[in-house]
Amino acid sequence: MTARPSIPVAAAEATLGDLSRYLTALGTVTPFNTVTVKSRVDGELVKVNFREGQIVHQGDLLVQIDPRPYQVQLELAQGALARDKANLANAKTTLARDKALLAESVIARQDYDNQASMVGQNEGTILSDQAAINNAKLQLTYSQIRAPITGRIGLRLVDAGNIVHATDTQGLAVIAQVRPIAVLFSIPEDDLPKVRKDVHAGQQLPVEAYDRTQKTKLADGTLLTFDNQIDTTTGTVRLKASFPNQDFSLFPNQFVNVKLLVDTNRGVVLIPTAAIQRSSLGNFVYVVKPDNTVEVRNVAVGATEGDISWIKSGIAAGDRVVIEGGDRLAQGSKVKVRMAANSAAPNTGVTTGIQSGTQ
Repeated sequence: MTARPSIPVAAAEATLGDLSRYLTALGTVTPFNTVTVKSRVDGELVKVNFREGQIVHQGDLLVQIDPRPYQVQLELAQGALARDKANLANAKTTLARDKALLAESVIARQDYDNQASMVGQNEGTILSDQAAINNAKLQLTYSQIRAPITGRIGLRLVDAGNIVHATDTQGLAVIAQVRPIAVLFSIPEDDLPKVRKDVHAGQQLPVEAYDRTQKTKLADGTLLTFDNQIDTTTGTVRLKASFPNQDFSLFPNQFVNVKLLVDTNRGVVLIPTAAIQRSSLGNFVYVVKPDNTVEVRNVAVGATEGDISWIKSGIAAGDRVVIEGGDRLAQGSKVKVRMAANSAAPNTGVTTGIQSGTQ
């Protein structure tokens, strides 16, 4: 009787490793602070000190409005103060003289009271003059528009030479804080308890941001908090994560794929997902025995994400499982094994995805 030829298969070795389990969602990059820079005074915009797109720091001079009208107002107020101080000094001298004359009954009491009232009026005028000086100084300060926050400034909205007004609805530029930066995303309400438990325990849950293909990691961050109510129309709750964004890899209003680490199964048996076969009796794999025959084993799958699966029972570390060619096998089939690159090696940060709702 002719021996049946060996069936060529590809196999991989089951390994022990850590399986990180994530919630995945679509997120939107959002600055922590966004400020529209506006003028608080009227005047000609005489100088723009920033370059479009540059990083500006809080307190940096951005725009200079013609300060001369406000300098003139300040000088007028200072002149009025000097005049009224002289009037006050004269009124006080007169009041002192009238007091002596009143003691000698040379003048009437009413004349003395009128002079005392004049002194009080002059003192009030001086207070008003000082307020006018303070206001003029404030307007002069407002003619220099400085950055209220640190961040990236956008395109210039008004050019030098234009007249700007405090009532203008359009600003001069927009500053967005980009370091650090936030990402907003939503998860199903059923997943909230596991997140809330870790947050209330003081744990910092790692968050990863990926591009649209979900293959290139853009940034690492941490979960800040979650919203105080569930959106009843979608059954989701919004979460907010913070990213240092030192390399500016995240951009305001950018859409990213978010992975929130919620659990890690350590020291578990990992195999390529391709090894798992399914039948009406459940999940099973073909295990290559030392004599290069295969054995069918039922397995219990703990979690699966893409290429990697965690096997709760049925497989031990070191077992060789068939990942290609299993459709031609049966119990006891003779195989010719080609070992594939082990994609289930331990400590590779394997992730399982629990797909959440999108924002």
